Amino acid sequence: MKHLLVLLSIVLSCFVFNCKGQSDDKINNISVEEMQLLLKSKDIQLVDVRTPQEFKAGFIGDAVNIDYYSPTFEEEIRKLDKKKPIILYCKSGRRSSNGSEKLEAIGFVKVYNLLGGIDQWKQKGLKVNKK
Repeated sequence: MKHLLVLLSIVLSCFVFNCKGQSDDKINNISVEEMQLLLKSKDIQLVDVRTPQEFKAGFIGDAVNIDYYSPTFEEEIRKLDKKKPIILYCKSGRRSSNGSEKLEAIGFVKVYNLLGGIDQWKQKGLKVNKK
C-alpha cells in the first residue's frame, strides 16, 4: 500500500510540474521542418530580425527584414497584421525569441520562433536567398 501511495504521489507531482510550465502562450518555438510546413500557408508573415548586413548575406523565402536592434523595431513590427500568424527568425534564435515576446505583448495572435535560427536552416541544407 505504501508503494502505491509513493508511486501515486510521484506521478501526481510529475503531472503538476509538467502542467505548471505549460500555458496558452501565443509564442511557439518551431523546428525547421515545422517552419517549412507553415511557409506553405499564404497567410504567414515571415520576419528576419537580424541586422540589414546579415540579411543581405542571405535570408529565408520572402522574409522582410526588421532589425531587432533598431530603435524603430516596435514601430515597424506594428505595421504588420496582428491577426495573421507570424514567424520570426534570426541567426541562432535568441533575438527572434526576444522579439517574439515583444510581439505577443503588443497583441499579435500567433507568433512562431524558429529554433536555431537561419544557422539551423542552413545546417539542414536548405536554400537561402541573397539580395
